[in-house]
Amino acid sequence: MNDRLDLTQVEALGDTLSADTEQQRKLSVRGTNNSLAKQYEEWRQQLLYARGELEALIDFSEDQHFDESIAELLSSVSAQVQTLRRGLAAQRENAVRGELLRNGISLALLGAPNAGKSSLLNRIVGREAAIVSQEAGTTRDIVEVGIDLGGYLCRLGDTAGLRRAVAEQGGDARVDNGAIGSIEHEGMRRAKARAEESDVVIAVLSFEPDAQGTTRLQLDPEVVQTAARLVAEKNNVLVVINKVDIASANALEDAIRVTQEAIPGLLRDGIYLVSCKPADSGIAPIKPNPDDPGHIQLFLCGLTDHFAVLTSAVAADEADLSAWQESLGATERHRLLLEACMASLDDFTALVAEASAQDIEGLAADGEADVVLAAECLRTAADALAKITGRGEAGDVEEVLGVVFEKFCVGK
Repeated sequence: MNDRLDLTQVEALGDTLSADTEQQRKLSVRGTNNSLAKQYEEWRQQLLYARGELEALIDFSEDQHFDESIAELLSSVSAQVQTLRRGLAAQRENAVRGELLRNGISLALLGAPNAGKSSLLNRIVGREAAIVSQEAGTTRDIVEVGIDLGGYLCRLGDTAGLRRAVAEQGGDARVDNGAIGSIEHEGMRRAKARAEESDVVIAVLSFEPDAQGTTRLQLDPEVVQTAARLVAEKNNVLVVINKVDIASANALEDAIRVTQEAIPGLLRDGIYLVSCKPADSGIAPIKPNPDDPGHIQLFLCGLTDHFAVLTSAVAADEADLSAWQESLGATERHRLLLEACMASLDDFTALVAEASAQDIEGLAADGEADVVLAAECLRTAADALAKITGRGEAGDVEEVLGVVFEKFCVGK
């Protein structure tokens, strides 16, 4: 009300007051220095100047001589718009990444029954949040826990175990690994749905003794197929190989190789070897590290490193990345208005492309109509940017005329 803070700073102040984790606090501080508002105003001014060129052509083309033809002017403004749009796209992407810090990163544990998902959840949160039992199918619904991991707010969901429901043998459906009831089917459906919508999926595999008593890595087809599809579509999967305390050193290396073959595109850095047994149970360390014999802390460090990459800023046109860090403070409201702005710029680009295809030089009347519509697209785009900072309308007639008088010799 007193012009001490713009709207983006007020929003950042609210985020500061409601911050629960260190990363949320850092995110909110980014928005209090007015850098976001300055960036939005700079983009609005660019649109104002581009619109001024078109308005001058509309209002003064009969009285003044312009060095550029209508087609050349539209092409020149279109090049400016494309550069601006790349910046808006980067800002929108950073707003999405900032929302991960503000609202929490969603994680899903995916694996076969008794792979150790619930045990891993309990080791991560440090308490008995989920029931752990030797009985398969203990978890039927989503067990979700909120936790602060390295300053990142996370929503960790334990899901029902996935397994192949039936096996086709000789044309008859045979039950595989025991009967699967309707409740377990629903639990499996919810598990896959939660994995689809999660920001990070942790696929839990495990070593299990086979019928001959040999310890082997269990690769359930449902788990592997789901993980492989998510790697191909989103590349958001990490793999935890559990129960390594019962496997030999050679089996561990083979397990890593087999896992990468079964899930194409999965990097070695995304595979972690752990044991969820308590440290006081006397398990032998996977590698000489008595302080972390099951490598749970090593996995958590890798997880927070993945969070840092997931929430790092992106830059437009190979610009200085540090200059785009502030854009992580953009909110969901900013993102929606940025998308509205980009939609108007896309409409402008489509008009220019259509006019060029119709040989606008030979169609003076149609050309003027296209210029009027193009200027309107730039006005609505600037309106969206103005609403982000609370300025309201994108600029009144005086601002547009100021640009016209500045750039063109008119009005004398």
